[in-house]
Amino acid sequence: MTNDELADFTDSVRGLARSRFLDGYMARAKSDVYSRDTLKTLGKNGLLGLCVPEDRGGQGARFQALGIACEEISYADSGCGYQVFATNVMADLLVKFAAPEVVDRWLAPVIEGEVVCVIALTEPGSGSDAQSLTSKAVAVEGGWELSGEKTSITQAPDGELAIIVAREGTQISAFVVPMDSPGVSVQRFEDPGFRAVGRGSITMDRVFVPQSHRLGQGGKGFGLIMGEFDLTRTLIAFMVVGIAQRAIDLTIEYIKIRNSFGRPLSHYQGVTFPIAEHLTHLAAIRALAREALEARTEGWPHTVQAAMLKWWAPQVGFQAVQDCVVLHGHLGWSEEMPLQSLLRDISGFQIGDGTPHIQKLIIARAAIGNEVMGRPATRKGPTEQEDGEA
Repeated sequence: MTNDELADFTDSVRGLARSRFLDGYMARAKSDVYSRDTLKTLGKNGLLGLCVPEDRGGQGARFQALGIACEEISYADSGCGYQVFATNVMADLLVKFAAPEVVDRWLAPVIEGEVVCVIALTEPGSGSDAQSLTSKAVAVEGGWELSGEKTSITQAPDGELAIIVAREGTQISAFVVPMDSPGVSVQRFEDPGFRAVGRGSITMDRVFVPQSHRLGQGGKGFGLIMGEFDLTRTLIAFMVVGIAQRAIDLTIEYIKIRNSFGRPLSHYQGVTFPIAEHLTHLAAIRALAREALEARTEGWPHTVQAAMLKWWAPQVGFQAVQDCVVLHGHLGWSEEMPLQSLLRDISGFQIGDGTPHIQKLIIARAAIGNEVMGRPATRKGPTEQEDGEA
């Protein structure tokens, strides 16, 4: 897309987001019921297969368009933003690595919003240390049997199709698994935010997976998923910016009309300067995120940029929303406005897809070197070893 086309796309997505999703956010944020209506609306408007080639039913857009969609939809409803995020990532993995029969069966329902998708990597004993997986894929006639437990899996309670990462002997592979397969069971967690999206655990008891349902070649699953984290960590930054921007916009409108000591709050530098600072930080995050997406489009390395975004953006976004809560006074400490829901939602991004500590290790090792930081030189690059909750 040209710059003019991206601008038109931004206007189009913003119009859809604010007309269809904005007003219903608070009700959905307090509900444990998955919003299939919004998923289908996103699918009908082509926002779930943005980077899928047109001949496969997608939009054939660049990653920049996906970043815009994540920000604009998250501004209106962070849960809907996650639907855009997760479904596009699933579609990207299917198109790149799935067997033709798997693509033929699942891609269209996924990008049309008919199927809820999950990516299951994290386990009870392995969050940041993703190579310590204990879920096993045992070869049997015609495929594999998967056994083990995945935890902290977003959309798991309502998921219908999962990419599950498991140990295949000494290697790690990824498998496409319909969630209604015999031997799959799910448990829902009770979370403070993203409640409508849901999070939970997936237990597998000798779940049969056909030969065709392994992603890529054997033992490549770990690398496939790790490569996708450079994209997901960048997209999370766009989602965080959307959430924080909404809180700031609400606060700007509020300080114009709220009087204190005979003057509008907007007359006081103690009120306006924090807003100016947060707007500056959000602009910087957008610039770095766009740089990362451009690098991905061109096939250039962008692991360090993605790690920078993943630790910094959620921290900046959370503080921005928190300051907006305080600037609203007693109204901010209530459910009359969406600020408390926004704060709960944005807090989860500090953990999912890798904690700040992991991201800083990735950045530091890239700058300083593995051996100098006490890591064996025989091990691979940082993004092939560390990960956070999926």
